[in-house]
Formats: sequence, structure tokens, C-alpha cells
Amino acid sequence: MKPPYMMKPLFWRTVGAGSIDLVLLHGWGLNAEVWSCIETRLSPHFRLHLVDLPGYGRSLGFGALSLARMAQEVMDMAPPRAWWLGWSLGGLVASQAALDCPERVDGLITVASSPCFSAAQEWPGIKPEVLLGFEQQLRHDFQRTVERFLALQTLGTETAREDTRLLKQVVLSQPLPPVEVLTGGLDILRGADLRDRLTGLSMPLLRLYGYLDGLVPRKVAGLLDQRWPDSQSVIIPKAAHAPFISHPDLFCQNIIQFITAPR
Repeated sequence: MKPPYMMKPLFWRTVGAGSIDLVLLHGWGLNAEVWSCIETRLSPHFRLHLVDLPGYGRSLGFGALSLARMAQEVMDMAPPRAWWLGWSLGGLVASQAALDCPERVDGLITVASSPCFSAAQEWPGIKPEVLLGFEQQLRHDFQRTVERFLALQTLGTETAREDTRLLKQVVLSQPLPPVEVLTGGLDILRGADLRDRLTGLSMPLLRLYGYLDGLVPRKVAGLLDQRWPDSQSVIIPKAAHAPFISHPDLFCQNIIQFITAPR
């Protein structure tokens, strides 16, 4: 009996002149082209590994995967040692990789991400019923639901309209993920909770947030400052859920300074 999905290699593109490897993981519904706005800024400093997560963009042939399985698929193709940067859902994948293979992750950077996206008692986040509603809407109006989610990521910024248009172009530039893959990603966002497990990380950890982010509230930064005192956090003013699009220069400045800082 054949398996329901014949697994294929991930789409993986490596660019850059630097000696430090940096793996970049995109967010829900998107693909590696989302980094095009900062690729030229970072490539002189790092060897960038631009990845389409399993089932997204050009990484076809995958069904819905667990968080651990998704992290393993990326780790299987990653350099022996690298820094990992993940945006939103990609931040969870990068964090899981750091937990599972700490000897291969030199440092971790999460962008507009949270170890627990779901709101709970005394924990800010997205209400679980909102994520569940997105799952149900996907089955009825796929494209409109994805577009609505993209619009939420730029809400409130001065360049919201332009930023949303760019995100939409990124989505449409590559094959759209199957509904099953998108639903699986929402399941991860709704159910994952890495708050306790990440407390024990010994590698450098930088957390970047947007002040206006409606999906990962800025209060998360302060709570994790207390919970993970050895990590660093930066809240970018006037940015929302995609600070590398709205504020690329400031975003890259923080990345370069953190990775190249003497330790």
C-alpha cells in the first residue's frame, strides 16, 4: 500500500557571502520569497538558507505535519551548524529545532512569534476560537481567508496597504499550500506551548516584536523577559506582525548586531 504522500526534498536556496550560516523560516501561508525585501541587506554578512516549509510554496508533496516533524524535515537539510531565524509559525519551527538539536543551532532569533500563540489565563495571544474559525473558513472560502489573515499582519502600520500587497504577491508567486497543510499549521498555532521547554535553552536568543502586532501582543515580550532572563527582546515601534517588511533597515540592523556580537 502506497503512503498517501510521497515526500520530496524541501525547496532550499542558499545565497550570501558571509561565513556564518543563517536559516530563515517563513510564517503560515507564505514561502521563502517573503525574505526578498531583506535578502540583499543580509547576504553580505551571512550565508542565507531560504527555505519553503514542508507543504508550502515549492516544497510540495507534504501533508499536514506535527511541529516536531516539520522541524526535523528542515533540520535534515540544514548545515551542521547554523543560526536559525523564524517568523511567526516559523519561529515555533526554529524553536523546536533548537530544542531537538541544540548542538546544531548556534543561536535562535524569533520574529513576531510566541512560544504559545493561544491566549490563556494571564497569557496574551490569539483566542483559540479565532484560530478555529480560520480553519473552518478555509474550507468555505480559501483565498479570502488567506487574504484576511495577511491583512491582519500589517494592520495599523503606516505602510499597511503596501505591506499587505507585498505579502499577497509572495503568496501568489508560488503554488498555494493545500487546505490540509494550512489547517495543520493553524492546529500548531492553536496547540503548541513551548514556554517551559525553552526556559532551559543555553544558546543566544533574540526575540523581535512589532509594537502594533495584533497576533503576538507586545505584552508577550515583557512576560518572556521575566521568564527567560538570559534572552534579549526588541520591540520595533510602528511595526506590526511583519517588521522586516515595514522596517527592513532597523530589522536587519538588530539581526546583524546580535549575531556578530562578541561572546
